Amino acid sequence: MKIEKEIEKLPRISFADLPTPIEELPNLSRFLDGPRIFIKRDDQIGLGIGGNKVRKLEFIMADAKRKNAHTVVTFGGIQSNHVRQTIAAARKVGLKAEVILFGDEPESYDGNLLLDKILGAKIHFLAWEEIAGRMDIKVAIAVMKERALQIIGKEKDGYYIIPVGGHSPLGCIGYVNAVPEIIKQEHNLNLSFSSFIHASGSGGTQAGLVLGLKALEKNTRVIGIDVANLWRSFDASIANMATLGAKALGLNLSFEPKEITVYSDYAGEGYAIPTPEGIKAIKLVARNEGIILDPVYTGKAMAGLIDLVSKGMFVKNETILFIHTGGSPALYPARDQLR
Repeated sequence: MKIEKEIEKLPRISFADLPTPIEELPNLSRFLDGPRIFIKRDDQIGLGIGGNKVRKLEFIMADAKRKNAHTVVTFGGIQSNHVRQTIAAARKVGLKAEVILFGDEPESYDGNLLLDKILGAKIHFLAWEEIAGRMDIKVAIAVMKERALQIIGKEKDGYYIIPVGGHSPLGCIGYVNAVPEIIKQEHNLNLSFSSFIHASGSGGTQAGLVLGLKALEKNTRVIGIDVANLWRSFDASIANMATLGAKALGLNLSFEPKEITVYSDYAGEGYAIPTPEGIKAIKLVARNEGIILDPVYTGKAMAGLIDLVSKGMFVKNETILFIHTGGSPALYPARDQLR
């Protein structure tokens, strides 16, 4: 595929165990009396307990090494999968990591935060209020970068700042690269997915998927479930990142907000705050399919899928793909809600 040749031109460090499996969820499909549902197991991608950011970090870390970085700096919530995977990738290639987590330092370390500590990152905490509210994500990233330079006290060569969620053109390409992988799996499984559905936090995963599909002239629908409701004009932000990703690949493609489907109805009270529907979805998938979701990302995304099935968005003869973006360490801080 032509797009794979363009991707191969970019610096890349192999972290991921690819292709990740695609499995059918027959019990869930029967329970919902809806479409035929499959799941893409990016939670099994390897490196630091896995997750979708590993695909992005293959390109981001290669760029950091190319620029002779000795330390990467990134941001996220206290239970951020992106932060945990970034630290793991940094340690894999011999880089140090400093991370800025939004919120007060908890009395005890648990879930992803405990893993961040085990992986050896230098951890800073920043009051959530400084970036809270529905901001434009480009503005938020600029604010975060400014605060990072203040917090770490260094603006020197060798510090490589990675935006929240790996939200960058290079990060986007990680999921452009996933599209031909999925198409090959479709062919091998004799399937044709009408829709991909996934958790959307900063939007880079969705940007990569829509870019990859458009570049390959596939009309598969991509449905993002906003898990945080943080960003103003989220669809426009995703469209812009897809356009920047195309430019990075030398492709003459652009995107408009109307090409982006993202639902913000399932975020509940906000980022990392579990919803009753998300908790119910976690238990439903676990008890029907033996697959573990998480309360921050995939539980909310699955709750969105279940609701959209109930509203008749998909017909019974459709075949859809749910992308499991990882996040199981975040289950443990939510033990009370799950219990």
